Amino acid sequence: MNSYRFISGCKVILFLSITYRNSLFLYLKRNYSLIFIKWLTLVIGKFYVSLQVIICYITFVMTETDNNLYDKKLRLTIRFSRNSMALAVGDPQENGTLVYEPYDMNMGISIAANLREAFKVSELLQSGYKRLLATIDTPVMLMPTDDFGTQDIETLYHHTFKRQGNEEILSSILPDLNAVAVFAINKDLKLVIDDHFNDIRLQPLMQSVWTHLYRRSYAGPRRKLYAYFHDKRMEVFSFQQNRFRFSNSYEVTNEHDALYFLLYIWKLTGMDTEKDELYLVGDLPYQEWLLKKAKEHLKFCRVLDQEVYFNNSQLAKRTEIPYDMKTIYLE
Repeated sequence: MNSYRFISGCKVILFLSITYRNSLFLYLKRNYSLIFIKWLTLVIGKFYVSLQVIICYITFVMTETDNNLYDKKLRLTIRFSRNSMALAVGDPQENGTLVYEPYDMNMGISIAANLREAFKVSELLQSGYKRLLATIDTPVMLMPTDDFGTQDIETLYHHTFKRQGNEEILSSILPDLNAVAVFAINKDLKLVIDDHFNDIRLQPLMQSVWTHLYRRSYAGPRRKLYAYFHDKRMEVFSFQQNRFRFSNSYEVTNEHDALYFLLYIWKLTGMDTEKDELYLVGDLPYQEWLLKKAKEHLKFCRVLDQEVYFNNSQLAKRTEIPYDMKTIYLE
C-alpha cells in the first residue's frame, strides 16, 4: 500500500513537472515572441521616426531655399542714407536682373516726409510690395553677443553717441561675428514704414558689408584692414577669430583726411607694413591719389575688385548701385 502511494505520488509529481515544463515552455515561447514582436516594433518605429526626420529635414532645407528665393524676389529693399534714398528688388543670382531706383531727396524736409512723398511718384513703392528690408545709415554700437541682454542697451547707446531726440533704439544680430549691432531709427520714419509694410526687417547699412567681407577675409595668410567709402564717410574695420578686431566710422571730406585716418588705424591696430593688406572699396572720388600715397607706406594696398568678389556678376559692373546694396543680393 505504501509503495503504491509512493508510486502514485511520483506519477503525480512527474505529471505536474511535465505540465509545468510545457507551461513554462509555452509561457517563455509566448513571452519571447512578445518580446521579439515588441523589439521588431521598436526597430520599425525608430526607422519610421528617422525616416520622418530625414523627410522633415529635406522639406525644411527645400522650404528654406524656396523662402530665400521667394524673399529676394518679393521683398523690397530701401536704402536710407543721410542725403539720399534708393530702392531695389529682384534676384540677380537667379535671372541676372535687379530693378534699381534712386530717389532724389528734398533736403528741406525730414527723411520721413521724403518717404511719404516718394510713395506718390516711385514706381517700386506703388507696386504693392508688403515685405521690406530697410538699411539705415546710422551710428552703430557693436556689442559681443554674450553681453547683449545684460546691459541697458539704450543708455549705453546714448552714452556712446549723441542723442538725436526722436529716435528708437533697435538691434540686429550678426551671428557670423558673435556680435549684436545696436542702432537708432527716427520714430517718424519707422511710423511711415509700419503704415505701408507688413513684414519688415531693419538693419544698419553696414551689416551686409561686414558679413560679405568677413566671409572673404580669411582668404590668404595676411591680415586685412578694410575701408568702405560712402556718402562722404569712411567705415574702417578688420576681423580676427570670428570677431571684430576693429570698427569705426569717420567723416572724410578730402583724401588727406582719409589717408591720415587709415595710417593712424594701421599703427593703432599693430598691422604689419610688410605683410598685411589694406583694401579700399566703395565710392572713392580720389582713388588713384589715395592708392598711390598709401603704397608709399604699406606694401600691400589695393582697391577691391568687385567683379572678382561677386563672381563676375553683371550687377557688380553697375557703378550706380552702392556696394552695400550689392552685398545684399550677391554672395
